[in-house]
Amino acid sequence: MATIELLYIAGCPNSEQALRRLQHAVDKTMPSSTSIKTTLIDSAETAEKFPFAGSPTILVNGVDLFPKDGRTNDLACRIYLTPNGMARAPTQQQIEAALAAYG
Repeated sequence: MATIELLYIAGCPNSEQALRRLQHAVDKTMPSSTSIKTTLIDSAETAEKFPFAGSPTILVNGVDLFPKDGRTNDLACRIYLTPNGMARAPTQQQIEAALAAYG
């Protein structure tokens, strides 16, 4: 079973939206017993321990689901390229497609 984790920083307005979309995508594409872990990235030292690419970062089995942005130890928000241009979180469809392709 896949381990799904959302990495986020405190105060990032994008994290809640990404978590909602991720939960819906997991409900649609993954086994019903799949859970999502959330991890607060509160320092550069914590960020260094993960493949963190800004908040929010979605990991599946420790691998960034959208790996194009690279790693950072900065406590910053992340921008995603979506079909509608740049956005603060991947679309519902992007997350579903990435999860389906993963597993």
